[in-house]
Amino acid sequence: MSVQEHRQKLYARIADKSIVICHAGIPLHTNEDDYYNFEVNSQFFYLTGLEREKMVFMAFKNGDAVQETLFIEEADPLHERWTGKMPTKEEAMNVSGISDVRFLPSLSASVSRILARYEVEHAYFDVFRCEEEDYADHNAIMAQSFRRKYPAVTLHDLHNACVPLRECKDGDEIERVRKAVSITKQGLDRVMKTLRPGMTEYQAQAEFEYTCKSLGATRFAFNSISASGLNGCMMHYNTNRDEIRPGTLLLMDLGAKYGNYCSDITRTFPADGHFTPRQRQIYDLVLAANRRVAEEARPGLTLRDLNDIAKQVLGEGLVKFGLIEDAKDVGKYYMHSVSHSIGIDCHDACFAGDELKPGWIVSDEPGLYIDEEAIGIRIEDDLLITESGCEVLSRAIVKDPDEIEWIMQDRSSGS
Repeated sequence: MSVQEHRQKLYARIADKSIVICHAGIPLHTNEDDYYNFEVNSQFFYLTGLEREKMVFMAFKNGDAVQETLFIEEADPLHERWTGKMPTKEEAMNVSGISDVRFLPSLSASVSRILARYEVEHAYFDVFRCEEEDYADHNAIMAQSFRRKYPAVTLHDLHNACVPLRECKDGDEIERVRKAVSITKQGLDRVMKTLRPGMTEYQAQAEFEYTCKSLGATRFAFNSISASGLNGCMMHYNTNRDEIRPGTLLLMDLGAKYGNYCSDITRTFPADGHFTPRQRQIYDLVLAANRRVAEEARPGLTLRDLNDIAKQVLGEGLVKFGLIEDAKDVGKYYMHSVSHSIGIDCHDACFAGDELKPGWIVSDEPGLYIDEEAIGIRIEDDLLITESGCEVLSRAIVKDPDEIEWIMQDRSSGS
């Protein structure tokens, strides 16, 4: 499926007499004259396939007709001298399939012209907020400006309109995730072959990230987690500065991104190349939950259903180990959910309670975190929901403890 088809699916969902205005975003300033690496707005990318900052996609739905326009910066030779080549109208047209490409200064007049000539009742902007205290991003600021200028037009959230479209991945999206998973596999293979006590967490991270970059990863799905010992009991630890000590475990939660689509994998390795009996006991329980979720995942279930499956396995195991008396107390050692959607974003767009359908890609990530023993173990795979069950996209990434130990035994050459 192409981005043109993504847009057609959107037009079928939104109300008539609607204008859609989606900004790619602008680079965010850090200090002095420096900026964070630019990340394109996910809705903009889903609808256009473009990743350049300061672009704007506009569409106006009026009955059976839809006008599409793309606004881009005009190439500036002096600017290009410093920061690289800017896309031309023809290049933007070829990627997006939008034939009407104009330069950014004409955006305001184009919006005003539509509002003056047609009855416009609805406007769609991406106004998603992750947390209440988050600063408004560029799209939300532009939405506020639009509302001040045109208060009679009802404002809608483009993010929410796109969620049902993005939940099920098409063939091209699935192949991009497959490629991201494949690259991640090779990065983790490198870690297993080089990991030794005395390394730092960031050195293990560097082995992974160097390998992924050398294989064509455009970026990473999120800040890599390389957590040894007690650090592995923190869900989103990413300081990655401590020494990896003998007898500890290294939990690595990470993922390459390819074609702007994410992988999200977690593996837990013994620093010495061998699990202790206790580590192996806990590891086998987490692995059993991971495998049970993959066995049960199928259309019609929800992410909550998958989490209940994981909690049952983990809870019963913890009771047998004497760590809890009632399986309902599993939350003492398992604090998160087992699954989330994966796509353009690592925690991709989906609505809580939606039933899984063929084409969903979701994580399968049970874990146990035993602070008093400094044991943190998580095992995460990426699952593609199929007509009858699921395909484990990351099945080639080693997770069997015997295989991990076998691979890690042969590390003398560091290759």
